[in-house]
Amino acid sequence: MNYDAILVASFGGPESPDDVMPFLDNVLRGKNVPRERMLEVAEHYYHFGGKSPINDQNRQLITALEAELSQHGPRLPIYWGNRNWNPLFADTVREMKTDGVRRALVFVTSAYSSYSGCRQYREDIARAHEAAGEDAPIVDKIRAFHNHPGFVETVADRVKESLESIPQGRREAAHLIYTAHSIPMSMARGCDYEKQLRETSRLVAEELGRTEWRLVYQSRSGPAFQPWLGPDILECLREIKAQGGSSDVVIVPIGFVSDHMEILFDLDTEARQLGAELGLHMVRSATVGTHPRFIRMIRELICERIDDNCKRLALGVLGPRPDICPSDCCPMPRRPQAGDA
Repeated sequence: MNYDAILVASFGGPESPDDVMPFLDNVLRGKNVPRERMLEVAEHYYHFGGKSPINDQNRQLITALEAELSQHGPRLPIYWGNRNWNPLFADTVREMKTDGVRRALVFVTSAYSSYSGCRQYREDIARAHEAAGEDAPIVDKIRAFHNHPGFVETVADRVKESLESIPQGRREAAHLIYTAHSIPMSMARGCDYEKQLRETSRLVAEELGRTEWRLVYQSRSGPAFQPWLGPDILECLREIKAQGGSSDVVIVPIGFVSDHMEILFDLDTEARQLGAELGLHMVRSATVGTHPRFIRMIRELICERIDDNCKRLALGVLGPRPDICPSDCCPMPRRPQAGDA
């Protein structure tokens, strides 16, 4: 298949205090999230000056990818669009149309399959394509990459860096805790999100030569009566303290690719504060970010779509995700109602 551009698609985030509430309005539009929860999340952003780090991190990723493609090919221009804040998909797709782009590949900054992490991006970009009108570029999504060796190796490398900060005699006993963004059970039942997270966690542990690990969740929202994936990271820390044994905890945000607000507040602020109160020595691994192996992975995913002779790399038993998702893949969950279980 011939492509003439790359689109990096991400969640987006506010760049100033004045952006915070309009940004959250975009994020939560049509969702049954209590107003008090929205205001609580707004305070997370205000705590850091009203600016999310995600946009600067995406700029850094694009710069690194441009250098990778310039050196190794394919030499394609890179565009950037967000779901919830500028540059929005609609504006970016119109820009691509003006520049004469006919067909592009989109790299979504989410390694896993779920409605919010995959299908919703495809739907948003399809709406942007329709709004751009005649001659708008066709945009094809690059597959989810949770078990690509480039992702697994990069996460493992980040964990090794964290383990080195623990005295050698205590490293083997340190608790290895993987975290990911929780999603409603109604969403989880319709996708492979949890299954993929468990496979990636196992693959990284094998790369590290470890057999003991836990997968927990963070950053849940929505009404209290709606069940979400658990256990929560804070519950896990309390359980580790209650069980005794090693007080060293390595937290690995395996569900994220950059150190954005869910990392800075939920882990580096909230979880770290609880860990200190419990007397735990908590080390948080960096996300993959612009690690050279991760950037090379993105190029490999691009190349496999351009050249049919390129091997589709994947570890574990789940294999590589299909390029074109089935029509019933990762359906939108129904809106929760009081009394749901």
